[in-house]
Amino acid sequence: MIYLDHNATSPPRPEVAEAMMNALHRAHGNPSSVHGPGRAARQILDEARRAVARLVQVHDSRVVFTSGGTESNHLAILGVLDRATAPGTVITSAVEHPSVLQPCDQLARRGFRVIRLPVDESGLIRPADLQEALDPSTRLVSIMAANNETGVLQPVAEIGALCRAAGVPFHCDATQWAGKLPLQADAFQADLLTLSAHKFGGPKGCGALIVAASLRLAPQLLGGGQERGRRSGTENLPGIAGFGAAASLIASKVDSEAATITALRQKMEQGLLKTIPDAVILGAKAPRLPNTTALALPGVDGETLVMTLDLAGFAISAGAACSSGKNTPSHVPLAMGLDHELTRSVTRISLGWDSTEHAVDLFIQAFHRSVDRLRKGSHFA
Repeated sequence: MIYLDHNATSPPRPEVAEAMMNALHRAHGNPSSVHGPGRAARQILDEARRAVARLVQVHDSRVVFTSGGTESNHLAILGVLDRATAPGTVITSAVEHPSVLQPCDQLARRGFRVIRLPVDESGLIRPADLQEALDPSTRLVSIMAANNETGVLQPVAEIGALCRAAGVPFHCDATQWAGKLPLQADAFQADLLTLSAHKFGGPKGCGALIVAASLRLAPQLLGGGQERGRRSGTENLPGIAGFGAAASLIASKVDSEAATITALRQKMEQGLLKTIPDAVILGAKAPRLPNTTALALPGVDGETLVMTLDLAGFAISAGAACSSGKNTPSHVPLAMGLDHELTRSVTRISLGWDSTEHAVDLFIQAFHRSVDRLRKGSHFA
């Protein structure tokens, strides 16, 4: 099987698996315990925290480990707004991940006004729209750095500057950006930054929220007061050790890996479009992640194409993995102006650290065969 679905999850790098096994076998103590095994566990925890902090260039005291991107997004949004003395306005975008949109929906039921900024045909918000929406009632802005379905990069530095000038906390879901492009939290001017280890070769079930030193959050998990009182619960030490290993590994080579993957993506897109000229690459004119191609194919059902390619030995996805299998089309291409029929044709190919030129060549051939057969009425590769 050739795996081309890294935006859903990226296979763990060998160094990550080794770090996790070491934590399982050699650091079985509770990091909160003061005895020898506990201190050994605490050392691994602290080293991983420093590695994640270096990845995003912040002090390690700002790193809060969580169970993943979804929990980090919830902690950021609800952690800020649970401290609000009265309902106000929350600003987000029409193309956010459901783990941002659904907490915002929950806040709307509590009396908050939620503004979903529209995007243009490339999937970009207009900073002028944000500027117009900001007012004294605004309690939080939550806008992603890179879209999980299209790879489109939002103008986060400009967004952060507008929020900073208005004195409004800015939360940025950088789940897809981290590990794929250089990331400096302060360059985004983000008060809250979401990370997830499994998107760049770390383990599933482990993420982080980077929190500004000046910001106080209402914890969403209460108990033993771990993570400086911001997220209770005994830490997932093997996962955190793997997260730290992935962060250390990619921090030193994110630029070179991004360049290599960008070249592979360009080769792949040129090959796909060569014989399928009516294919549409979503966000093609916008800055995008090095690894992501979202392709709309008129007359082809995306889910069927995914299954056909799976039978041929290739793993891609139809839109976002967390929403595939649902009957409703994805909200992201709809927000970009695609009609329902074309939205149902969208497939996403996302390359990663283990992708090769040979794999891309094989995929181009299989993709052409599969699309041709589907358009001729056969669903089998």
